[in-house]
Amino acid sequence: MSVFVLLFNARTDNEGIYSTQVGDRNVILMFEQEDDAVRYADQLEAEDFPKPTVEGIDPEEIEEFCQDSDYDFILVTSEMLVTPPTQNIEETDWQPDGRKQSPADDDSIDLEAMRKRLERLL
Repeated sequence: MSVFVLLFNARTDNEGIYSTQVGDRNVILMFEQEDDAVRYADQLEAEDFPKPTVEGIDPEEIEEFCQDSDYDFILVTSEMLVTPPTQNIEETDWQPDGRKQSPADDDSIDLEAMRKRLERLL
């Protein structure tokens, strides 16, 4: 089974994965359905985010990445309604034009709080 994630500059040296902040934690969204990921990507672009690419990937690969990077993840099912933030964060370690910045300090998120927040949206 594959899940779908949003990548910026896919398959380049400056590839970045989309994450959102919940509290003080970075959370990667893994979409169960490709159509939902595409819709979310379109909504991001409408909010003036860079255009992401939807990529299918093994969920275990994302889980391992999150563990190594101290990120959290959530599987977005078709029953969930998620909307992107209305603004982008000011500092990232990824830039759309290919310039790299120094890595941002990792913060720490309560995954259960994220789940509860998403469930309230239903």
